[in-house]
Amino acid sequence: MIGVLALALGITYLVLHKSNSGSNNSEERDAPLAISSKTSAFNRSFAGVLTSYYQLSDGFVASDSSQISAAAQKLRNSVDSIRFDQFKADTAIIQTAVSLAQSIQGEITGLQGEKTMEKKKREFNMITDELYSLIRTVKYDGSTVYHIRCPNAFADSSEAYWLSPVNKIINPYLGRNHKGDNDKMQDQGEVSDSLHFSPPLSE
Repeated sequence: MIGVLALALGITYLVLHKSNSGSNNSEERDAPLAISSKTSAFNRSFAGVLTSYYQLSDGFVASDSSQISAAAQKLRNSVDSIRFDQFKADTAIIQTAVSLAQSIQGEITGLQGEKTMEKKKREFNMITDELYSLIRTVKYDGSTVYHIRCPNAFADSSEAYWLSPVNKIINPYLGRNHKGDNDKMQDQGEVSDSLHFSPPLSE
């Protein structure tokens, strides 16, 4: 009788131990990635997007329609060339990043179709919003990006934002053809955020 009881207890222990071990392995395997991993190829492609965006911003500073059109097309090509195949992260993060990139492409199309500088600037503001979200989603760590606010960007005095590689106010919404004292207008704005995500220590 004692032998039967001992055998039963032994089998119960083995079954429970195996079940718990399997559960732990499943949890470890299915856990979402806490941080993303990016290759140098991804960072180079993303740096190209930012360079094109900054050129677009310069076009608005100069109030140069030709420069704006050329930079917008370059930005379109750069966004289309982002190496998402070199971006390793949770599936939901990747899907969000790809969706934001597609939204940027849509806003670029809108900008290219607008006839007035005011409406082009509104599209530029939308591009800025989407790109700002994309930078935060992928946690781009190649350089610092400043998010800057213009308090009265449009004719109705509504605000807008732009991104800059430097902590210096050169306002693209109040460009050279903007009415008023341009020397005072173009330095109008305030840094609202700065983005620079440090790479993981293992990289």
